[in-house]
Amino acid sequence: MRNLPVNNLPVSGARLWESLMEMARIGATAKGGCNRQTLTDLDGEGRALLQRWAEELGCTVRVDRVGNMVIRREGRDPSRPAVAMGSHLDTQPTGGKYDGVLGVLAGLEVLRALHEAGIETEAPIVLVNWTNEEGARFAPPMMGSGVAMGLFEEVEVLAKTDPAGAVFGEELRRIGWQGEADPAELQKLGAYFEVHIEQGPLLEADGIPVGVVDRALGQLWYDVTVTGEDAHAGSAMGPRRDAMVAAAILVQAVEEIAREAGGDGRGTVGRLTVVPDSRNVVPSRVWFSVDFRHGDPKALARMGEALEARAEALAAARGVEVEVAPFWEFPLTPFDPTLVAALRRPPRAATCPTA
Repeated sequence: MRNLPVNNLPVSGARLWESLMEMARIGATAKGGCNRQTLTDLDGEGRALLQRWAEELGCTVRVDRVGNMVIRREGRDPSRPAVAMGSHLDTQPTGGKYDGVLGVLAGLEVLRALHEAGIETEAPIVLVNWTNEEGARFAPPMMGSGVAMGLFEEVEVLAKTDPAGAVFGEELRRIGWQGEADPAELQKLGAYFEVHIEQGPLLEADGIPVGVVDRALGQLWYDVTVTGEDAHAGSAMGPRRDAMVAAAILVQAVEEIAREAGGDGRGTVGRLTVVPDSRNVVPSRVWFSVDFRHGDPKALARMGEALEARAEALAAARGVEVEVAPFWEFPLTPFDPTLVAALRRPPRAATCPTA
């Protein structure tokens, strides 16, 4: 037995960077980002690369029924709840090189450093690649983690379809990444940490190298459908019931509602479809998505109420019908205060017994 100072753990920034760049080649886009959407062939290719890297360290790789990858490095006491790290490899259609994947590959670098130093931890260390965290292809997001934590029904998630009609479960099997393990086994984890790229430039602008996040904002998602009447582009303006113009007003209202909410208020319209989608026809129907977020549950609820009120007033003023349908809700989620406090403490020298 020997003692190795923990602060000498040989974590390699250069090796992490090389891994990020190698993963980024899978689904690389012209602008320098990645399009590696969940359960595509590219997602399968990224998963295979992660599996190869993990097995090179002697780790086991287990896949559950919704495709979550669970990489495990045993500890001295396998009965102890594992300490976990992770995030996701799937991206948005115009995703970056680091969103999600940084959390996975930073965890992999920790495993590599432990392996290189010959350190045996007391508890097992687990790295998780969650399936469909982004929700870009299959909505809502966080399906793999949601099933694992009992928030979503497994059978419902496997039956979800993307806009082209592809079925989640069938795509999972097609790319060869549906396992047999029970997702609920992940509820036994003792702790979970995730490194994530910041969603905006605020830390960089303020010269802050790293932030410790203490909560996940509450979210409300809506499907909004505006129905008017189609007409020829040459028709008179007066009697028109233009669904596109009405939808545009309501899209602007989403931004206004978020700004008026203040604090952590966020409002986004990310998808929009138009019927009949012809250059010289007044649209009869427009559908769009709304994503509201806030750190105050009451403020978030008021944002949803404001959208419904604006929609009702708009329908009366412009002679259209507006349906605001709740699609998904994610509650404000405070993170474990003990783990948050541990991350905020400065590093200190310690020793770890190794074999």
